[in-house]
Amino acid sequence: MRKIFLVAGILAGLLGGESSLYDNKTDLLVVRDAPTGPARPVQTPADWARRRAHILANMERVMGEFPRRPRPVPRFEVAAEADTGKSLRRLIWYEPEEGDRVPAYLFLPKSPGRHRAVLALHQTTRIGKAEPAGLGGYVNLHYGQELAERGYVVLAPDYPNFGDYPFDPYAHGYVSATMKGIWNHSRAVDLLASLPEVDSARLGVIGHSLGGHNALFAAAFDERLKAVVTSCGFNSFAKYMGGDLTGWSHRGYMPRVASEYGARADRMPFDFSEVLAAIAPRAVYINAPLGDDNFEVSGVKDAVAAARPVFERIFGAGDRLVAEHPDAGHDFPLPQRMQAYAFLDRRLDGR
Repeated sequence: MRKIFLVAGILAGLLGGESSLYDNKTDLLVVRDAPTGPARPVQTPADWARRRAHILANMERVMGEFPRRPRPVPRFEVAAEADTGKSLRRLIWYEPEEGDRVPAYLFLPKSPGRHRAVLALHQTTRIGKAEPAGLGGYVNLHYGQELAERGYVVLAPDYPNFGDYPFDPYAHGYVSATMKGIWNHSRAVDLLASLPEVDSARLGVIGHSLGGHNALFAAAFDERLKAVVTSCGFNSFAKYMGGDLTGWSHRGYMPRVASEYGARADRMPFDFSEVLAAIAPRAVYINAPLGDDNFEVSGVKDAVAAARPVFERIFGAGDRLVAEHPDAGHDFPLPQRMQAYAFLDRRLDGR
């Protein structure tokens, strides 16, 4: 929790309420000390902290501000419970803020001790949380259930207006569903960290498609998430549908993409190269299939190549940014899921 408020302090202290724009979103090893000042090289983690603060501020220009409010441990209620063999699967509701209840599946291992824990974020599917929980949908996206079988505590929440969660973020003061999702997911981390079954130093997040970019967004704003798995979740804005970002601008995402930035990649204040780099030196595993017709793979490679110098040169952590490109479509094949789970095992155990 301390680190989340530290981000807010960095933004206020360094930017004075403003944010720097960087025309070249692939040249990440430069930073400005003032919004209109000259660029200088990023050479140290402290330099990078300044550039990272600019990245988060520019994300907020599009998504709206990350809420800065008191955050007690969310209350939650258990509605139902089932024995899955190695774990107990509970249907719960948790309260990210007053007047809101998010439905989620919580898997708790039967084995004693404090366990690794992950958020399992769903794709664009009507059934929402039920798919990663293994209760319907596509079997290759049952990653929440599969991680529970490996001994993880797993929390799989609904994104606004999916599953059992009708919620209008705009009627509640948000300017994007994306930021409401980020807040809900950060509050889900608060909940996980409070559970006696969870080792709060070993928290991660996994998601596919909608869940794939929401995993990155959550980790960018919440440093407690030490490892990220993103499947079919992004590419560079320039190579998303030829630079036409209309698909990012509807009410399920970020309307300001269109209203403020014309749904044009060249006008956006941030890009996914920067989102990836904002997570450094924490660990990121990327599944980006060669045949993904939503997130064209060369745009993924561009973003990874731009972010890699931050991992390697600033933090000496090049092995913490991993990208796999299976010969598949918009999918999360079994070999890549097994790689991703082993990656989470290693990175959450500090290996």
